[in-house]
This record gives sequence, structure tokens and C-alpha cells, in this order.
Amino acid sequence: MSGLRLALACTVSDRTRPILDGLVPIEGCEIQPVTGEPEELFARALRERAFDVTELSLSSYLIALARGESPYVAVPAFPSRAFRHGAVYVRTDRGIERPEDLAGRTLGVPEFQQTAALWVRGILADRHGVPPSAIRWRSGGLERPGGRERIPIRVREGIELRPIGPDDTLSGMLADGRLDGLVSPRPPSCFLEDHPMVRRLWRDHRAEERRFYRETRMFPIMHVVAVRRDLAERRPWLAGAVLRAFARAKQLAIRELEQTNFLRVALPWVDLEQVRELMGTDYWPYGLEPNRPELEAVARWSFEEGLAVRRLEPSELFHPDTARAEAGGPGGA
Repeated sequence: MSGLRLALACTVSDRTRPILDGLVPIEGCEIQPVTGEPEELFARALRERAFDVTELSLSSYLIALARGESPYVAVPAFPSRAFRHGAVYVRTDRGIERPEDLAGRTLGVPEFQQTAALWVRGILADRHGVPPSAIRWRSGGLERPGGRERIPIRVREGIELRPIGPDDTLSGMLADGRLDGLVSPRPPSCFLEDHPMVRRLWRDHRAEERRFYRETRMFPIMHVVAVRRDLAERRPWLAGAVLRAFARAKQLAIRELEQTNFLRVALPWVDLEQVRELMGTDYWPYGLEPNRPELEAVARWSFEEGLAVRRLEPSELFHPDTARAEAGGPGGA
């Protein structure tokens, strides 16, 4: 295919693979795919402006956009969403049985600006009365020393955030008792190795996640798709083409899950019927309006914590043409 050549950076998932493999084109474009882990891709995008189109941390995007420093403009496609109650790990010898027991504790986090951590802090504040200022936060590498924030951040006065030592890791500090708990989308190795003093805060986190959805109707958004701003300005049609391609790719991913003649994923059960019973047919919507509650929540939390210097409105987050686009529906087309 000939056309505008784009460096496209994405994690590999069923929602992005059709584009990365060339099954779903971005109209008028020829893509050069770049794949990797989120932390690596986000840092390169934000520090180096390394890609033309990129998957991007929603939280980091809010921070940069509020400062007027974002080199990218997003479209309302959300290739990563996840409930995060399972991302909170605690020591079993500290008397921590409920979320409310985290007040006054010391918790680690790989990056304070991580979207997963922002959702956890927002849930603790809104639903359990534990604001970020009630916890002592320590940031650093989960398994390797030397981890740092992908872009510099500030937090509001009253929130204690300090880096861990240059030779320390969060998993090691949780294992030896120097942390009371840890918020991380990746399970720490001490948990995976069945450390006797480490467990998840919510023992049945999936039940808690279902309860959260029933009561809030929010399915947490982790990542957006974004186009380099200067390129979007020179090619006004590009943002819409990117949104349509990602919507089509998601549609194909869901259709694959609907096929039952053989299993498309390496799991004995794919509970699509149970998901739709709880969340409806369009359980993974793209577009602005179906996702307004989630976007309003993260924008508010980011501002309240001092990460974003001003409170953004959801419509500000997206390229004007795509903010008005309809990208919902079961197929997302």
C-alpha cells in the first residue's frame, strides 16, 4: 500500500494486531509498526516524540496536555482498559484487611503517574475515604533498581511522594517489610513466588471489580491512541482515519471472541456471555460520549492530586473531528 508513511507504536493485543499485521489499514497510510511494552513505548513517545501514531498512557497524556506540552493529540480509541482492584498488594502482618486500613501506611508504586495507580487512588478516595494524602507513597523500579517517572511530575502539597533508594526495588521492599503495600499493574515477583507475608488487598478482586462496575458503570480506561500534533495539523484527515482503523480492529477482535467452533485464545472458557450480561453488548466502547464518566473521573483525580495543572474537560482531550465522531456500537465501527 502506498501513502503517508507512519511509525505506529502499539502494544500487541487482539485490539491492535489487525492493524499491526496489515489486515486493517489506516486509510491513506503505510505503517511501520513498532511494538513493545507500554512503559518503554510511552517513555519514547513522550521524551523523544519518536512515533507518528502511538498508544499512550491516559494519565501521562492528561499531565502533558494540561501543561500545554503534549506533542500528541488523542483520538477516542482505548486499546487498553482494565479493572485494577487486583493491582493492590499488602503485607499480611500489618492488620490491613480493608481498603480503609491503608490510611497512614506506606505504599510503593512504580510510577505515581501510571494510569492504573491513578485509578486505584481515585477509587480509594471516592469509595473508601482514603485520599492520596493519607498514604505515604514511594516510587521506583518494581523489579530492577533505578526506575523513574517517564515525564517529570509534581503533586499537590500534602501528598508525600519520595523515591526509593537507588539500589532498592519495590518488590524487595514489600518482601522484607519496608513497605506496607504496593500498587502495580504487574504482580510483584514476591507475590508470584508465594511470599507468605504478601497477598492482594481484595482477596476476591474480581467480585469487587464486578461490584464496582455495577455501582459506577465505569470500565477503567488505561491507554489512548494519539497522533503527533504537528502531523495531525498538516494532515487534517489523519486523526479520523486512525480512529476508524482502531475501531475496525476492535470490531474484528470481538467477532473473534464470538466464534465458538474452536477457541481463539488459550483459555478453556471465554466468558463473553457473562461479560455482556453485566456490561451490555457494547462493553468496550470507543468514542467520547460513551466514555465520559471514566474520562471525567481521571481528569478530576489528576487535577486534585496536582498532576494536571488544570482540570481538563473530556472534549479537550481529543482531536476536534474525532471528539464529535461516533465510534461506539458493538463493533465500534
